Amino acid sequence: MRFDEFDFNYDVLDALDAMHFEECTPIQEQAIPAALDGRDLIAVAQTGTGKTAAYILPVLNRLADGEFPSDAINCIVMAPTRELAMQIDNQLEGFGYFLSVSSLPIYGGTDGATFARQQKGLKLGADIVIATPGRLLAHLQMGYVDLSRVSFFILDEADRMLDMGFYEDIMQIVKRLPEDRQTLMFSATMPPKIQQLAKNILKDPCEIKLAVSKPAEKIHQQVAFCRDHHKAQMLKKIFSERESRRVIVFASSKLKVKELARDLRQSKFKIGEMHSDLDQQRRDEVMHEFKAARIDILVATDIVARGIDIDDITMVINYDVPHDAEDYVHRIGRTARADAEGEAITFVSERDRAKWFVIEKFIGKKIERISDGKDSDRLECEAENALSERKGRNPKNRRRRDSEHSGSRRQGSAPRKRRPQNNQESTHSEPQSAADSPDSVEKPSDSSQEATKKRSSDRNRRRYKRDGKNGSRRKQGASTTASEGNSAATDKPEAES
Repeated sequence: MRFDEFDFNYDVLDALDAMHFEECTPIQEQAIPAALDGRDLIAVAQTGTGKTAAYILPVLNRLADGEFPSDAINCIVMAPTRELAMQIDNQLEGFGYFLSVSSLPIYGGTDGATFARQQKGLKLGADIVIATPGRLLAHLQMGYVDLSRVSFFILDEADRMLDMGFYEDIMQIVKRLPEDRQTLMFSATMPPKIQQLAKNILKDPCEIKLAVSKPAEKIHQQVAFCRDHHKAQMLKKIFSERESRRVIVFASSKLKVKELARDLRQSKFKIGEMHSDLDQQRRDEVMHEFKAARIDILVATDIVARGIDIDDITMVINYDVPHDAEDYVHRIGRTARADAEGEAITFVSERDRAKWFVIEKFIGKKIERISDGKDSDRLECEAENALSERKGRNPKNRRRRDSEHSGSRRQGSAPRKRRPQNNQESTHSEPQSAADSPDSVEKPSDSSQEATKKRSSDRNRRRYKRDGKNGSRRKQGASTTASEGNSAATDKPEAES
C-alpha cells in the first residue's frame, strides 16, 4: 500500500514525498487506519519495521486539521532512552516540516540551561512532547506541568520501558491524563506484563501482531565458536577481509567497550565508542560523527540496540552473546533496515554456549557457522556435544528413553522366568506373591548371619596371632638358620590357612 492512498493532509503528503516515503511497511499499513479513526491501539512488531511513522503520521495529520488548543500539551510520546527520544524528535521534524506543529524533547543527562528550556516549553505548552518517563515525572512533581488537555498518549518500545523498571512512573503519569484520550502502545514483544499494562490503560484496543521478535529475512546471520582471547584477533581479521564501514560492534559491558575500542584504535581503525559513562554532549558528538561517516566502526553496549535509526548499517557484530534472545533480535535489527540487506556475526565462547543455543531455539533455525580452522571446528563439536549431553540429562528425555527401552523389550521377547533355587521351590504356573516376585530381594537368615560373623572372627584371630609371631621374631632376631627354617615352616601353614 502507498502512503498517498491514506486520507492524509496535503502538507503531510508533501513531507513524505520530500523524504522519499512511498510504500508502507506492514505495521504502517495496519496501524495508520486504526489511529486515524481515533481507536486505542496495541501493536507488536519487530524492531526496524517503521513503527515510529505508524503513530507519528496519524497524530500529525489530526493536529494539522486543527481543533486542538495551541497553549497546551496535545500529545505525549514516551520513550525508554534519551537516544530514542532524540531520534523520534528528529523524525518528527522531517514529517512535520510543512506543518506548524511544535515539539519538545524531554530527557535527562543535560545541563541546567537545557533543563530550564524544558521547563519553559512545558509551561507554555507544546503540541508534541517526546519524553523519558523519569525526567517527565520529575517535571510533573514540581507542579508546573498540566496534562489535563492531552489528546494523544503514545508508548514506544513499551516492553523495554517495563524491563527498565518504569511501570510505576508510567502509571503515575497516566493518572494525570484525561480519560477521553487516545492511547497507542507499540512493543517488540508481548510478555504478560505488557498485556497487564495494556489492560490498565487501553480501552477496547485494536490489536496488531506481526512476526514477534524474529530477525528480518534480509539479515545474513553467522556464528563463530571461539575462545575469549581469540575474539579480538578474529574481529580484526573480519575487518581486514570485509567492508569495515558502517559497522556496530556490541559488547556486554562498558569496560569491555573501552578496552576493545582502545585496541582497535591502535590497529588504525576509525573507532567511536558509546556507553553509559559518556555525558549527553559526548554521546551526541559520537552519533553525529558516525552518521556523517567520520567514524567507520561504533563499539557500544546495548544502549544503542534500540536507540538509533541509521538505514545504511552494513554489519552488526556481537562481540559477546547478548543476555537473552530478544536482545539478540534488537541488536541485529540495526542492520537491514528500510528493506536493505545486512550481515550479523556473533562470537560464541565456551561460557556463552548455553545462551547461544537458547537464541537459536528462539529464532527457530540453526545459524550458519564460520570455520576458522581446526580449533573453531573442535569448539563447535564440543558445544554440540555439550548440548546433547544436557538434553540427555533432562529427566523428561530420560523417562522417554526408559519407556521406549522397556516397551521394546516387551515387544521383542517374552518375560524371563525365575530359575528355581532349590528342589522345594514350586515350578507350577500359579500366580506369584509379592514375596516370591523375581524383583524382590531375599534377606539373609539368622543362621547365615551367625556363620558369617564366625568366619570373620576366625580370620581376625589368625591375623592377630600371625602378626604377634612376626613381631616376636623381629625382637628376638634370627638365632640360627635351622631355627629360622623351623619357624618359617611353622608360620607358613598359619599364613595360608
